[in-house]
Amino acid sequence: MNRTRVKICGITSIEDALAAVDLGADSLGLVFYPASKRAITAAAAAAIRSKLPAFVALTGLFVDAAAADINSVLATVRLDYLQFHGNESPDFCASFGVPYIKAIRVQDGMNVVTLAAAYPGAAGILLDSYDKHQAGGTGTRFDWAVASHCVEQCGSPIILAGGLNAENVAAAIAQVRPYAVDVSSGVESEPGNKSPARMQAFFKEVYRGQF
Repeated sequence: MNRTRVKICGITSIEDALAAVDLGADSLGLVFYPASKRAITAAAAAAIRSKLPAFVALTGLFVDAAAADINSVLATVRLDYLQFHGNESPDFCASFGVPYIKAIRVQDGMNVVTLAAAYPGAAGILLDSYDKHQAGGTGTRFDWAVASHCVEQCGSPIILAGGLNAENVAAAIAQVRPYAVDVSSGVESEPGNKSPARMQAFFKEVYRGQF
């Protein structure tokens, strides 16, 4: 069985970043979306980047940001991946010379496989819960059967997000078999602050769900 990768999103401090890395995080997500409670500046992101050890990927999350704003962030901090949570076109996502992840916020009746196929250049497709007020970090889940179908039918690696926590991640992995899981609010003490105990419990259940 392939190992399920783990991304901890909404990191805002060096302390939380290193705690996540120590537990085994493959990627850390930094939110460059001013409306988010987990938003971070490029300067703060660069400080986190400087403390990361080898083989940990840094992912920057954007929501319908202007190209100039994305390039400004990239000029300050080296990001391994860009994650797009808005209505960005495939050409736009691919225009920065950085591998990208395209998020799809799943709604009832949506043909996720068709939408994912529109982004053949994506390094991964992230499936998240839809909320008209938030672009991510909602703490709510969607129907995992949709994600399971996408794993079977989509050509890109599938990253499962949306309402994951230590209580349900093992079951999610068992049902969906995603390439990776992505968690934010499910390991927090409050928005933007990660709980070491909750992160530890989450990783324990991720590993339990695989073996």
